[in-house]
Amino acid sequence: MTVYFIGAGPGAADLITVRGARRIAACQVCLYAGSLVPRELLAECPDGAQLVDTAQLNLDEITAELVRAHEQGLDVARLHSGDPSVFSAVAEQMRRLDAAGVPYEVVPGVPAFAAAAAALKRELTVPTVGQTVILTRIAQRATAMPEGEDLATLGRSGALLVLHLAAGYVDRVVAELLPNYGADCPAAVVALASRPDEVILRGTLDSIAGQVKEAGIVRTAVIMVGRTLGASQFRDSHLYSAERDRHVC
Repeated sequence: MTVYFIGAGPGAADLITVRGARRIAACQVCLYAGSLVPRELLAECPDGAQLVDTAQLNLDEITAELVRAHEQGLDVARLHSGDPSVFSAVAEQMRRLDAAGVPYEVVPGVPAFAAAAAALKRELTVPTVGQTVILTRIAQRATAMPEGEDLATLGRSGALLVLHLAAGYVDRVVAELLPNYGADCPAAVVALASRPDEVILRGTLDSIAGQVKEAGIVRTAVIMVGRTLGASQFRDSHLYSAERDRHVC
């Protein structure tokens, strides 16, 4: 028996990986967050599979479901939105399973920031403009941010910032980033990336907060701030350069 932590993607049901879909189709139990995971993915479950919506369950209750399946010898598809490697609350579940002696495997998925970049039709790393992407959030009702990971500190790098779970606090985001990035720095917000009701906003630090409020966006959105979002004049990468010696490893 194995628990499979599966990245279910940002919202579009067809952005599941082939491996993820195969794991879902082979598991007799499926735990999913009903508010985030597309319902269409549940159609991949085998007939008679036990479906458990975890939206209203706490960590102890979720763990109990996983341990119960282990005791019954049933494989579990544990679906998480996006990719399990970031902001997924998978770490504490794996820690509980380690303590309980329950085997598990992680199946990566398409993260929200990748879907947002695709919607914007932007590469987040552009030669000579920006080669660093920082994935972060802000401290509010959720767990406090570690020391040194506040926006003012991270912003000193000038790197492209991708903020999750922050759309409802866009004024604060703008205020903390303005000193390092400037009012004219390109900014974008993508809500419900990859879904039929996807919303894309483009602007600058000076204008993006107003757009977010006018659109009524408060959650399920990614905020991006950085110069690569507006880059048009930049050197071609060395990867495909005619000057590159392709006989050198």
